[in-house]
Amino acid sequence: RRLEVAAMALALGEGGGSRLRRQLESGGFAAGEYVKQLSQQSDGDRDLQEHRQRIQALSEETAQSLKRNVYQNYRQFIETAREISYLESEMYQLSHILTEQKGIMEAVTQALLLQADRDDPTLGARRAAADPFLPLSAKETAASDEGRQRTLTTLLEKVEGCRDLLPESPGKYLVYNGDLVEYDADHMAQIQRVHAFLMNDCLLVATALPNRRGAYRYDALYPLDGLAVVNVKDNPPMKDMFKLLMFPESRIFQAENAKIKKEWLEVLEETKRNRALSEKRRLEQEALPRPAPTPPESTNPFEEDEDEEEEEPSAEEEVVDLSLEWIQELPEDLDVCIAQRDFEGAVDLLDKLNEYLGDKPVSQPVKELRAKVDERVRQLTDVLVFELSPDRSLRGGPRATRRAVSQLIRLGQSTKACELFLKNRAAAVQTAIRQLRIEGATLLYIHKLCHVFFTSLLETAREFETDFAGNNGCYSAFVVWARSSMRMFVDAFSKQVFDSKESLSTAAECVKVAKEHCKQLSEIGLDLTFIIHALLVKDIKGALQSYKDIIIEATKHRNSEEMWRKMNLMTPEALGKLREEMRSCGVGNFDQYTGDDCWVNLSYTVVAFTKQTMAFLEEALKLYFPELHMVLLESLVEIILVAVQHVDYSLRCEQDPEKKAFIRQNASFLYETVLPVVEKRFEEGVGKPAKQLQDLRNASRLMRVNPESTTSVV
Repeated sequence: RRLEVAAMALALGEGGGSRLRRQLESGGFAAGEYVKQLSQQSDGDRDLQEHRQRIQALSEETAQSLKRNVYQNYRQFIETAREISYLESEMYQLSHILTEQKGIMEAVTQALLLQADRDDPTLGARRAAADPFLPLSAKETAASDEGRQRTLTTLLEKVEGCRDLLPESPGKYLVYNGDLVEYDADHMAQIQRVHAFLMNDCLLVATALPNRRGAYRYDALYPLDGLAVVNVKDNPPMKDMFKLLMFPESRIFQAENAKIKKEWLEVLEETKRNRALSEKRRLEQEALPRPAPTPPESTNPFEEDEDEEEEEPSAEEEVVDLSLEWIQELPEDLDVCIAQRDFEGAVDLLDKLNEYLGDKPVSQPVKELRAKVDERVRQLTDVLVFELSPDRSLRGGPRATRRAVSQLIRLGQSTKACELFLKNRAAAVQTAIRQLRIEGATLLYIHKLCHVFFTSLLETAREFETDFAGNNGCYSAFVVWARSSMRMFVDAFSKQVFDSKESLSTAAECVKVAKEHCKQLSEIGLDLTFIIHALLVKDIKGALQSYKDIIIEATKHRNSEEMWRKMNLMTPEALGKLREEMRSCGVGNFDQYTGDDCWVNLSYTVVAFTKQTMAFLEEALKLYFPELHMVLLESLVEIILVAVQHVDYSLRCEQDPEKKAFIRQNASFLYETVLPVVEKRFEEGVGKPAKQLQDLRNASRLMRVNPESTTSVV
């Protein structure tokens, strides 16, 4: 069976011997007979194996040949498709060039016909009667005003809701109309069927009424001055479409067939050109100087002098030439720039116009041109404002806003540009903070929060300095914005650090990190340290008072269980560790209070109080700034009073001489060692001595208690 398959494959190939090839290619070839004959002629298994190998080799050769042929044909297919694509592109360009040439020729012909009609008013009517197949524009030129008015009146009767928006005027007439299908510009889904009416100065779009044949409802009205027509390339099944651009929107319509689409494109372009030509001629006629009427002769000699004085300023008036091509096309060029998001090009055109009209007198044509340009300026401003709105994407950092900000500044809208820029950056900073993941470790989250916020603030400040370098009045707005942003940062900071009741050491480390990041702003001359102090002072006061209360409660609890016994640390390692702790607290002479072996000649309560008080002082100094001076000092005094009052009370009440001597030794340690260390460390951290601590240390007893009393007033 395998020999039969191999023989069939060989019959499709190009290799093999000529005799075997002819045999296999013959029309009456039968694979079964061939195999049967081959088996009879062979001497044994060896011959069959040789035949099998020969046929298998021919089969592989045939397969390789087929692969080469397929690859060659596939490569030729790709090259052919590429050539077809090139040819299609060239044909499209050629069609576009021919359309432009046709439009130019029709415009020239129409201009000549209009000039001939002005020279001979009866020529248009004679031409229309002699040749009914004139082009559409020529027919309308030759038609009478009465017919045009009648057509417009019929239009107003067909479309509901357009009579007030489309007043009847002698110069307005219908050029072209037809049914179209509107599609969604984003999803290319059919929206509705409409009927479009093209007039010589505007395009009216109406929707069909469902229950009234031939009646329509007003949908939109677009002036031709702000309308751009774009051909949409066919992409089956979407074909015969064209797009209308009217800032800030665009609409896509589909014609019934390619011929009607072509007619719409041609008529729209031609009507726009006619509108531009008529507007140009009107401006030229208005710009021409009009001869002043000859005044009647007067015999009054004083009137002659007055007339000479009045004629002098009129002779000095300069006629503004608005017939330049770039001025005539300026409104449409601005529309194109805005539609294509070429903001720089639009502002360049406005600067060019302002420079040209800077020293020219303000005449009526100039006022009309200014009105058209001001409308485009409002549209451009709206687009730039939308670019800076927080609703847009906030990616890209502050530099992403530079383009819109710079163009708003060039338009004289520096205040609005500053306001929108700062709002955009505030939304970006708030979004970045909101997207931070709240980690389990508070200090890790605060590191990330400070990095995100202060880096964004620094980048914003640098970009602000670049964009508003010549607008010194905007810097006060930036300072106000920085203060409000700092308040937003402190809210997130306090919620994570103080509201969650973190330890004082953790809070101190977090505040220290925030201060270090805040100092980075000094690189650009911005110091917000005082703002962060003012915003955090309330939370830090609460944390200090809360931790003070914890220490006082713990000290009172130890005092209630005080037995006035020496400490036995049991091991030399524990004693060495206590020595290191005391040395880190600032107690350098602790060795004189250690005894033999592992004994310490101090009470456990006094030692624990010393370590806890010094730890509180160290953490509080990390949080210190001038507004917290009295809070920190009063907290220290309250904590120390609890310990010394307990020692004083114990001295009064204790009757055992040995224990009394031990209590005096602990009191000496408090007055002569601990209090000087506290006073010195406070002065080092604050920068000035504290009189309250000096008075506390100099007093032999902090409270005078009745010697016969056994109670202590705390």
